[in-house]
Amino acid sequence: MGILVLSENVCLDGGIQDPIGQDGFDRGGWFARLAPEDYQAWAKIEYDEALGADALLMGRRTDHFFAGAGWNTREGGWADRLREIPKYVISATLDEPEWIGGTVLRGDAITEVARLKARYERDIVVYGSNQLALTLMDHGLVDQIRLTVHPFVLGCGDRLLEGVAARTSLSVVSVETIGTNLVHLVYGVS
Repeated sequence: MGILVLSENVCLDGGIQDPIGQDGFDRGGWFARLAPEDYQAWAKIEYDEALGADALLMGRRTDHFFAGAGWNTREGGWADRLREIPKYVISATLDEPEWIGGTVLRGDAITEVARLKARYERDIVVYGSNQLALTLMDHGLVDQIRLTVHPFVLGCGDRLLEGVAARTSLSVVSVETIGTNLVHLVYGVS
């Protein structure tokens, strides 16, 4: 049975909105403020995560983001790995995914994700996709949450898992400082 992982970049106050500054949020662009050594350490964690994954799962907007951010043509080992991993996009409105190697899942999201978990043995990683993450949490399908905590406070905007339906117990799996200013937290979902 596959392990469903939420893998998220989050500010210290839980803020997740507009990390690269393309959506017009006045506090967006926080990801671009990383020091080079922090970015390199973060990229290594993400690459290692991709190597351990059997599949990626995302919503329509995250699929659009990755395709628009150049991952279809980017060079290097990490980009190659992300292109070769099967990608599944949960969407009722999308006909074709934008990111190379994707498949649109149009059925009931909960049923489709349960099928994916039964199909794969290793990680099924969800990047971004906060609305999808909420749905998966609310239906008890998330097995692990991996957070890279960035040293910024946004003070407003969208928050990770804001509006989750029920209190959920978590257990610490690991805590690691990456680079100089980032913390990587891994929680198991009880």
